[in-house]
Amino acid sequence: MTKKILFVCTGNTCRSPMAEAIFNHLRSGEAFARSAGLYSVEGSKAAWNTLKVLEENKMELDHRSKQLTEEDLDWASHVFAMTSAHKAMLMDQYPGAADKIFTLKEFVDGPHGSQDIADPFGGDIDTYRSAFKELKDLIRRLSLD
Repeated sequence: MTKKILFVCTGNTCRSPMAEAIFNHLRSGEAFARSAGLYSVEGSKAAWNTLKVLEENKMELDHRSKQLTEEDLDWASHVFAMTSAHKAMLMDQYPGAADKIFTLKEFVDGPHGSQDIADPFGGDIDTYRSAFKELKDLIRRLSLD
């Protein structure tokens, strides 16, 4: 069975679409990723710097922001939040899905230390490059077995 990964952040314009693009580029054929936001404006483009950093790394993203729905959670085999606050909100709103909700860092590195991937929103291109590097490293080390 193909794993279905859902990345969740705040607005679905920076971290989660970047994670979606990285995952689908690096892990193609092994699993499939989508993304959504807890407070998304439906249909917005990904942030310019998100698209720029992905382009620099020769990764494709055809994206419009999407508000998280219960159907998204039903679809996903794994739900990876970008922060512990996102995870707490997901667990509170969707307790029935608690067994598949994690922060990405927690799932890869364990429950110790910071669970948060910094939001690059409004930052310069280097802030986005830093987020990209962190996400790429975590996604490379992500084991879905």
